[in-house]
Amino acid sequence: MDITKRFDRLLGIYFYLQSKPLVKAQDLADKYEVSLRTIYRDIKSLEQAGIPISGEAGYGYSLMNTYKIQPMNFTEQEALSFGVAEKLMQHYLDKEMGTHFSNALVKMKSVLRFSDKENVADLESKVLINKQKNFLNENVPAALAMLFESMVKKKQIHLTYKSVESNLQERNIEVVGVYQEGQFWYFLAYCHLRKEVRQFRLDRIEHIRLTDLRYTQSLKPLHEYLEEQKKAEVIISVRILVKKSMARYLHWERQYYGFVREVEKGDSVEMHFQTSNLEHFARWFLMFSDESIILEPEELKLKVKSVLEGALKNLK
Repeated sequence: MDITKRFDRLLGIYFYLQSKPLVKAQDLADKYEVSLRTIYRDIKSLEQAGIPISGEAGYGYSLMNTYKIQPMNFTEQEALSFGVAEKLMQHYLDKEMGTHFSNALVKMKSVLRFSDKENVADLESKVLINKQKNFLNENVPAALAMLFESMVKKKQIHLTYKSVESNLQERNIEVVGVYQEGQFWYFLAYCHLRKEVRQFRLDRIEHIRLTDLRYTQSLKPLHEYLEEQKKAEVIISVRILVKKSMARYLHWERQYYGFVREVEKGDSVEMHFQTSNLEHFARWFLMFSDESIILEPEELKLKVKSVLEGALKNLK
């Protein structure tokens, strides 16, 4: 047995327990890539060392809320991660959440060794992440923070939302969860206007406020709704042949269109995709269609033809 590795894992489990109100053994097993039996032994070792852990196998574990020890110093690598983390969060979060994160990070940086502070400051000046336009609605700088607050306090949100057709609608919602996919933030919420759980996009919020109304629905975890959505989708296999001179420009975008794998075929690359929206795929394909061939399905060829005919008609 690697004693150093086990010691690091025991220490990591302790800090993980200290950071959450309840931790399941399976989550610890997944995190440290060990068996459940190993986690049970580790928990027992921590208890024997005098750490007051409550709970049991099959339910979860937690520390007594009054038990704390002083945090350890951050390693050099952990300290350097702060320099990148703040840049990433400024990119992915809205203004208010970004400010909260920056303030929290300042407090964390304050306990670093002086040499680590110098290294982090030097690294921050050498990392640049350009914020995408329309990633968030800058006119609603507190939208993401308010969604999080709603979930924690179990209070309904009242929002003015711009639909795909650009119609503005007011509604009360109960937020299930927030997730990032492709180039946008999305959230699922029970909509009192439609009487069902629906998907919303963060950048389409025109106005948002937290109400005093409590949640009325018994909502399932976010991942269960997302899994149900995937099961309901009709997935279509797509194969296209793209010239290598063009294929290299598609590496960044193809992931948003269900890219699975690629196979080199002479001076071309055969790309395989799994998509649930052929029209969406067809419009993307047109961007490089002069350097590509659709291998399957035939329905995709018809979609591309239809879009082209519409474009040609508008040019007359």
